[in-house]
Formats: sequence, C-alpha cells, structure tokens
Amino acid sequence: MSETYKRKRGDRRDGRWCKDVPGLQVVMANLLPNRTDCECYLADKIDATELVKYLEKKNAEHPEYKTTVFHALVTAAARMVRERPKMNRFIQGRRFYERFEISLSFVVKRRFADNAEESLMVLVPKDEDTLDSISRKIVGEVRETRKSESATGGIDETINKFAALPRPILMFAVRVIRWLDFWGVNPKALTEGDPNYTTMFFTNLGSIRCPSVYHHLNNYGTNSCMVAVGTLHKEELVMPDGHKEIRDVIDYGATLDERIADGFYFARSLKLVKYVFAHPELLDQPLGEPSGFDYETNKI
Repeated sequence: MSETYKRKRGDRRDGRWCKDVPGLQVVMANLLPNRTDCECYLADKIDATELVKYLEKKNAEHPEYKTTVFHALVTAAARMVRERPKMNRFIQGRRFYERFEISLSFVVKRRFADNAEESLMVLVPKDEDTLDSISRKIVGEVRETRKSESATGGIDETINKFAALPRPILMFAVRVIRWLDFWGVNPKALTEGDPNYTTMFFTNLGSIRCPSVYHHLNNYGTNSCMVAVGTLHKEELVMPDGHKEIRDVIDYGATLDERIADGFYFARSLKLVKYVFAHPELLDQPLGEPSGFDYETNKI
C-alpha cells in the first residue's frame, strides 16, 4: 500500500476499509461471518532444485550466515504479497480491509525438547529487503529468542499474564477482547507481535523433520493465510517434456480464507511463488522491484 495513503473514516489501525469488493464476497462475509467456516485448503509441493543449488553457492560464499529454504520461502511469500495485494486482505467485523504493511509470523521453539517453551515472532519486510536481509533478521531474532528459557516480554508475556487470571475473570476478559476485535479497537499492546494479526502465519515443520499438515485458521484476529512447511526431500517428478527426474521437493499445506479473493487470484499468486523458486536470483532483488513475471505465458 502506498505510504502516502491518508487514513479515512472506517479504516482500522492496521488496515484500510476496502469498498471495491464484489457483491458476492460481501454477502459471503455476512452469510459466513466466521473465518473457520470459509477455509480453503491446499496441499501441494514446490520444485526446489534450482533454489537448493542457489543456496549452496550462497552459503559457501558466506558461511557465517546459513540461508535456508525456509528463509527463501518467507522471502518469496513477501514478494508475492507485495505484488498481489489482495493476499494482504482480511475480514473482521464483516468488513473487508487491506493491511498497511506486510507481516509474516512464525513460532520459534526455544529448545528442541518436549517441555521447552515456544515464542512468537513477527517479521515486517520492507521494500528494500532481499533474501540476505530477511535471512539475517530471522537468524538474529531466533538466536536472541533461544538465549532465554522463557518469555522475556512482548506478546508472550502478555499471554502469560492473561493465563494467570482466575477462570471467571479470564472468560470475561476474553469476551471483551473479542468485542473490541470485532470493531477493530483492540489495544495495540494486545495485537502487536501476535501472529493472529499478521498477513501470513508459517509453521516450519521441516525444522523438526515433520511433513506438512492441515492447520486451521482462527476466528480471532485478522490472519487470512496459514502455511505449514514440510521437509525438503528427493522425489521423482515428471518434467515439462515428459521425462522423469529426481528433484529436490518441499511439501506444504496452505489454508486460506476464501472470502478475500477468488480461486483464480489465489492460483496466480501461487504461480508467482513457484516462479521465484525456479528463478532464485529474483530473491536478490529488493521486494519493491517488480519480478517481471508474466502471468499469461508462464505455465508452472
């Protein structure tokens, strides 16, 4: 969204009110007001062979920072949302909004142990960011998070305070928060750093050697897209010319709020992500620069 946009009546703190929405989608938002009633699930895989080669070369040149496939996927997703603004929309209070910024979130395990705590992280990429800068931000944040065995502030600490309340008070507090959420007037302290209020929420199951899964959306908050990333593995694929080849593949599951756009828009957005994986040099370009992807001629 343009930084020169002036907020108008009806806008929220985190997004502008979209009035150019087709009537069918407006009616759907009222007939099916709960996000979990409108989940559209996709189980798919991406050919990551060219990306793996690209990352091996990059990591050999800069061994002090290890850039991973997950970092590349997050960067590709940021580029996709930058070029496909409807993917940055959400519905709350039965109205459509488009965020003022792109925000990507994920969970960090403090230690790989059953009783280890999890911490929530939010990344807000800027137009000047590239794979290198995003990768360093993720690595730096994860390292800082894992220095501590428990939450040290932010949304984690806020959640712990609420969890300590007596049950009747907690139930009342949750009802008030949901009412504020409906009208878009939740205090910033309750929404900042919360993955339920981000563009895309990732769960990197590949980091624990787990395949991708179906993950539901939440009625609370504004998140319209959840992505579960599985393991990188070898798989035989049929290539465009018909021959079979062993390729590096990453599987994932994506859950979308089908009300924010139509299937055609979603499909083209996915094409862009796959195109970036096939042409990983695009990851070195700032997000604000167009990818040059031709949606009409590229068949992926």
